[in-house]
Amino acid sequence: MHRRGVGAGAIAKKKLAEAKYKERGTVLAEDQLAQMSKQLDMFKTNLEEFASKHKQEIRKNPEFRVQFQDMCATIGVDPLASGKGFWSEMLGVGDFYYELGVQIIEVCLALKHRNGGLITLEELHQQVKRRGKFAQDVSQDDLIRAIKKLKALGTGFGIIPVGGTYLIQSVPAELNMDHTVVLQLAEKNGYVTVSDIKASLKWETERSRQVLEHLLKEGLAWLDLQAPGEAHYWLPALFTDLYSQEITAEEAREALP
Repeated sequence: MHRRGVGAGAIAKKKLAEAKYKERGTVLAEDQLAQMSKQLDMFKTNLEEFASKHKQEIRKNPEFRVQFQDMCATIGVDPLASGKGFWSEMLGVGDFYYELGVQIIEVCLALKHRNGGLITLEELHQQVKRRGKFAQDVSQDDLIRAIKKLKALGTGFGIIPVGGTYLIQSVPAELNMDHTVVLQLAEKNGYVTVSDIKASLKWETERSRQVLEHLLKEGLAWLDLQAPGEAHYWLPALFTDLYSQEITAEEAREALP
């Protein structure tokens, strides 16, 4: 009986010690959280002061704007999240990306009959810069940020990685991983064939044809039955001969609502 009593006492002491350790750990965690919160508030304050001081440079210099966006991201601040509040009123960045988004939509609508709703980031950048207002102060990073905002609105916009660049999708076509891989394969020549897909991706003929037929159906590919050997499926978004062509006045009118 005596040994049982000692055992019970030891267990009680152990539980008491564990409770104290847990309580102490909770206090430490709360202190650390409060300290981190204080540091974060200080960082945000310093960031606002920095933004106020360099307002014009942030708005006019694309490289500086990218660095500023990265600084914001480190503390979870999104200057584009709302059209109201400090960031919009101080910097006007919300308005900047809204207006850029409108320009992107107009370019994509004007060129849809050429490319079926797919356009390279480089061509989009080139076309937007020709439209006057953003001739000197917009970067490809700005375009991507604006497109992500358009995507969040459910407008059918999407960003597809292709090699070392991106294809911008401006139509609500359903593209799965198979379609994306074929787009990547077509990047080199601007077109792809069933044989190219079978050789590079080791797919069966039927799978290759289904993907290509879907791209045709969505207007994202052109079929060339006169090509030597076998049919070529051209991806106009990757057909570089089209890049240098400016938007015509008629195309610009068609893009307007």
